[in-house]
Amino acid sequence: MESIFRVWSQSFVEGQRIPEGFAFAKISTNPAEHTVPAGNRNPQISWSTPPSGTKSLILLCTDHDVPADFSDANQEGKAIAFDAPRTDFHHWVLVDILPEEGCIDAGTLSKGIALHGKKGPACANGMRQGLNDYTSAFENDPEMKGKYYGYDGPCPPWNDERPHKYVFYVYAVDFPLLPLEGDFTAQDVMRAMEGHILASGSITGIYSLNPSVSI
Repeated sequence: MESIFRVWSQSFVEGQRIPEGFAFAKISTNPAEHTVPAGNRNPQISWSTPPSGTKSLILLCTDHDVPADFSDANQEGKAIAFDAPRTDFHHWVLVDILPEEGCIDAGTLSKGIALHGKKGPACANGMRQGLNDYTSAFENDPEMKGKYYGYDGPCPPWNDERPHKYVFYVYAVDFPLLPLEGDFTAQDVMRAMEGHILASGSITGIYSLNPSVSI
């Protein structure tokens, strides 16, 4: 039976705003533009001791508040209603974390925005980074198109009336290496984890690029 273990962060407080340094974009001070690039550093994420039998850990970050219909997103004179239908957008896919590790430190896997995406899937300490959903979001944008591995932070539509919740999940699993090769997505990871999760925990941060939305 899957158990729960504690997940926390030194970068933000549960249920509170994620600082701009960990976001993909921030509100601009220039009235001629709505947003500008932000720090895009990965936040610090810690977890308690995983249960006996844990062979590796997996970290996913998901925004559960992305508009299902994106046609009005970032459009002048329009707004995305608070109660508009929503879907998921995955911001971070990190696997093969050694169970002896107690955290991922801030800024160690993402610092700034890499046009066309950061390198992957291999990264530090034998870990691997999967493709986040900026890969598909930018597929028709020649200036940004590419493979976006690992972490890229919040960038919700600036005309969205709903603040977005970003949930950082940590899973303890019973296999040492994710049984997938090459590129993989969060959906691939979730399918591969089925029946192998020993424990899980999460922490949630909030973010908005709409100046009229209070957090």
